[in-house]
Amino acid sequence: MDQSNRKVTDAEALAFHAQGRPGKLEVTPTKALTTQRDLSLAYSPGVAVPCLRIAEDPSTAYDYTAKGNLVAVVSNGTAVLGLGDLGALASKPVMEGKGVLFKRFADIDGIDICVDTRDVDEFVNSVRYLSPSFGGINLEDIKAPECFIIEQRLRELMDIPVFHDDQHGTAIVAAAGLLNALHLTGRDIKSARMVVNGAGAASIACVELIKSLGMPHENVILCDTKGVIYQGRTEGMNQWKSAHAVKTEARTLADAMKGADIFFGLSAKGALTGPMVAGMAAKPIIFAMANPDPEITPEEVADIRSDAIVATGRSDYNNQVNNVLGFPYIFRGALDVRASQINDEMKIAAVHAIARLAREPAPEELAAAYAGRKLMYGPDYIIPVPFDPRLIATVPPAVAKAAMDSGVAKKRIDNLDAYSRGLAARFDRTGAALQGLFDRVRDKPRRVVFTEGEEERVIRAALAFRSAGFGTPVLVGREDRVQETIRTAGLQGAEDLEITNAKIARNNKRYADYLYGRMQRQGFMFRDCQRMVNQDRNVFGGCMVALGDADAMVTGVTRTYTTTLEEVRRAIDVRPGERLFGLTLVLMRGQALFISDTTVHELPTPETLADIAVQTAARARSMGHEPRVAMLSFSNFGNPMAEKAERVRDAVKLLDGRKLYFEYDGEMSAEVALDYDLMRQLYPFCRLSGPANVLVMPALHSASIASQLLAKLGGGVVIGPLLMGLDKPVQIVPMGASVSDIVTMAAIAASEVRS
Repeated sequence: MDQSNRKVTDAEALAFHAQGRPGKLEVTPTKALTTQRDLSLAYSPGVAVPCLRIAEDPSTAYDYTAKGNLVAVVSNGTAVLGLGDLGALASKPVMEGKGVLFKRFADIDGIDICVDTRDVDEFVNSVRYLSPSFGGINLEDIKAPECFIIEQRLRELMDIPVFHDDQHGTAIVAAAGLLNALHLTGRDIKSARMVVNGAGAASIACVELIKSLGMPHENVILCDTKGVIYQGRTEGMNQWKSAHAVKTEARTLADAMKGADIFFGLSAKGALTGPMVAGMAAKPIIFAMANPDPEITPEEVADIRSDAIVATGRSDYNNQVNNVLGFPYIFRGALDVRASQINDEMKIAAVHAIARLAREPAPEELAAAYAGRKLMYGPDYIIPVPFDPRLIATVPPAVAKAAMDSGVAKKRIDNLDAYSRGLAARFDRTGAALQGLFDRVRDKPRRVVFTEGEEERVIRAALAFRSAGFGTPVLVGREDRVQETIRTAGLQGAEDLEITNAKIARNNKRYADYLYGRMQRQGFMFRDCQRMVNQDRNVFGGCMVALGDADAMVTGVTRTYTTTLEEVRRAIDVRPGERLFGLTLVLMRGQALFISDTTVHELPTPETLADIAVQTAARARSMGHEPRVAMLSFSNFGNPMAEKAERVRDAVKLLDGRKLYFEYDGEMSAEVALDYDLMRQLYPFCRLSGPANVLVMPALHSASIASQLLAKLGGGVVIGPLLMGLDKPVQIVPMGASVSDIVTMAAIAASEVRS
């Protein structure tokens, strides 16, 4: 699991889960339910027809219900993350989170089911009867050894996949990394010696899977808190540990580590010591996967050995062993062939698919997203990053093929290449770009001005910005007011945030001189410029950025977008050769839409529309999307041939006269732009090869209204509007922006700093 949550405060985590509708999941209908006829089809009397059909042929439940895309995430809360036995109810946030990951990464609907019993028989009987509703069961956070019994019995009783992710998810991702580490160090899995510390569910699953990949039984030494699990040991043993006991003279972890090639840790912080690492074989492979702190850190290993390959469970180190690389895609493949189980062949197929992906050159947009990290196969990159968009097109087809080849699939996919392409088209790549953007900022933290520093939301955002490792926030405000807000809100840790204002800043004269030099021929006297610097926080912050006293700026919480932009423009110019405009990014149902211009140009000229199209297409491509630009209007290719549509028509002609690298066409309506079947049917000459993902709006009113409607009613995620074209990095948030919105926009501004 991603360990970046170590930088999240308790207050932030609670606020995130409580804001808006409590929790992280909701159920939404997939069919229209607006008329009496719709209701008749969805329920009585129409629902009787599929009921009867399923009664005749149970397999048709996959055709007429959501069963084939529904996974139950089931726990009794006896081993919640690294927190221990918290009980079923307290495990619910984690199970909801697992459902969110299923949806985000594999478009699977995960429903959390928290079973309030610690009795194995009661738990099994609670779950065994769920197969009519679900296509699969994901067991989660159940302590060992009960988890082994529960999974085995449910697999025997149910005809749908049952998968305990804490065991197999970790094992699959770790095994993929191990195969690559063995390859890089020139080792053969059949001769390598491995020590595993920890004998819980994940550890034993790792050992079993790695043995199934070819490592001999006698080459693996398993240790628990009492030492080596050797043949003849009786203390603290059970059948699962006994299965991996070996004949050895080693009795302690330190004994076992002498000359070992590989260390797998799923135990506790500090379990692996420096002398143990020093005593390992040449080019040691160390997977320190304890949660949340590893058995040994990569820095500690580097101080001892320069030849080691190190992986952890942490997102702030290279080679993160993250279950999200496995379980969503394994279930996706299993569900799509209606597998009756997830067997060893399917797990091994997933291992090899993940391992192969790390050996392939990273796609251009992924490499760009993770600038600052070298995403090239080698000691620091043996496992794909979690937001790699290729995972969805790589792992499920491998799993599906293994299910079909091993005889557990109830449905065949004859064309796996087409299946892979369909999966790739189903998901947007924006997540990788945003995650990479955040990582770039962490690699080069920036000094960012938060101009409305007396506002509680802004202070919380500044604190979160710093906690996330994005850089140094600078609050603009009166220190007594800022500190009073901090005390009133109980914002622990915010007391030492940097605060500045015109009264205490040393550079006011320099700022006033700079502003006067810009505005003296626009009717402003020096005293006017001095007053603006002293009284207007956006002008003051803009001068800080313009003159290099800060790297970037975020604002907008207390003033309208138009007013804020006007104030910022007094200090900062438009970048030469570019247009200033607002770009709103909407992420909805696996689709990303880039909408321009949503903030600046009331009635853009054809030239402005053409330039906006080019700049928006460039931003879309930088975020991993092949741009398909629709120049929107109420008219479709001259129908009607209205005067009001001429600006858009002329903009297309201007684009025709340029050498461009992206698809575009217009003028066209939004209905045609987003419905590719309708586009091909009515306008087969249209140059777009798929539904548009870049929408260039004909005027500000249509752009603003459309983006705000999508934000409020669309059920998706809206980012922005991003301010495009300024010569210095400034972002303006909407007045109703949340703390998360402010942090995101501040990070985006920081990412735009030119080194």
